[in-house]
Amino acid sequence: MSPFSQVGILLVNSIGSLVLLVFIMRFLLQLVRADFYNPISQFVVRFSNPLLIPLRRVIPGFGGLDIASLVLAYGSQLLLMALILVIVGQPGIPWMNLVIWAGVGLLSLLVKIYFWGMIIMVIASWIAPNSYNPMLILVNQILEPLIRPVRQRMPDLGGLDLSPIVVFLIIQIFEILILNPLAMMTSMPRGLAIGF
Repeated sequence: MSPFSQVGILLVNSIGSLVLLVFIMRFLLQLVRADFYNPISQFVVRFSNPLLIPLRRVIPGFGGLDIASLVLAYGSQLLLMALILVIVGQPGIPWMNLVIWAGVGLLSLLVKIYFWGMIIMVIASWIAPNSYNPMLILVNQILEPLIRPVRQRMPDLGGLDLSPIVVFLIIQIFEILILNPLAMMTSMPRGLAIGF
């Protein structure tokens, strides 16, 4: 692979990962009813609105889910993966495979968001408990719907909350049992998916 191809892949991966993260965050913010006045939420909304608002006219929400933002994230993943294949010099883009790979890559990105969010939350609880940092507040709002059911089923340990560790382990188990076999079963190249 030529140095120009490597630079192209680096740029597509870097910029594409950030764009994809913003689009999937838009879905998550709507899903958990996060504070849209948070500065980070405002950035996500302003960045995604130019593409999302026209798409919402065609694709309505369903059951409280912002389907248009999911379609936008999926379409972006598909486009970025196709762009990487073009840069690599793939003769003919395998669109049927890309359709499946984009779904697996998007699911993987969601898992990574929760994985790193849990790590941030655990570390922040040690070094900055009860922080009013906008990023930590947003991470907590996104993770709380996932942690709350586990916390309710955990025995009382005298103020020690082990539910984030249990959720962290569940995420790891999901990745090992579902995502990794799914990626192997679809013959997805490891470096192809943005955020994979």
